[in-house]
Amino acid sequence: MTHGMRTDPHDPYLDGGRGGWRDTVSHYALLPLRVFLGVTFVYAGLDKLTDSAFMKDSGAGSVGDLMRSVRDSSAVPALVDLALENPPGFGYAIALGELVVGIGILIGLLARLAALGGALISLSLWLTVSWASDPYYYGNDLAYLMAWIPLVLAGAPYLSIDAALRSRRRQRAGRYQ
Repeated sequence: MTHGMRTDPHDPYLDGGRGGWRDTVSHYALLPLRVFLGVTFVYAGLDKLTDSAFMKDSGAGSVGDLMRSVRDSSAVPALVDLALENPPGFGYAIALGELVVGIGILIGLLARLAALGGALISLSLWLTVSWASDPYYYGNDLAYLMAWIPLVLAGAPYLSIDAALRSRRRQRAGRYQ
């Protein structure tokens, strides 16, 4: 062991300390993004699920009124029309989706799939709710979509259930060789 650094022959970032602190920093570069997106999506899902006004067809703060207000300015009005067929159902689908995505990326379970789910939620909200933001950078859904892309590509290769499962599979495979 060199200077307290962990070693793993299968992990290029933990190479016995040869790369130094820069490799360690690079290794953990996606962790703040995972934590931010995970906490934000868990919070967003719980906020919607506990807001009695949001899960209604109409009324101040309802998902139904929100969808009706953005229908004519959205990029894909057909998506809004679909949501308007059952606004509370759509609200629950978005809230539960955000919750599952947030938990998945936080614990790193099926992280690429969770990140893809987060990207699709952000994409659908960008194309509907925040599409008319002018200038475009006032709408946050596009930024969330872009933030999910590195996690779709990289997953959660460390500090995650996915990494633990991968390590366990490697250990088992090593026993049988």
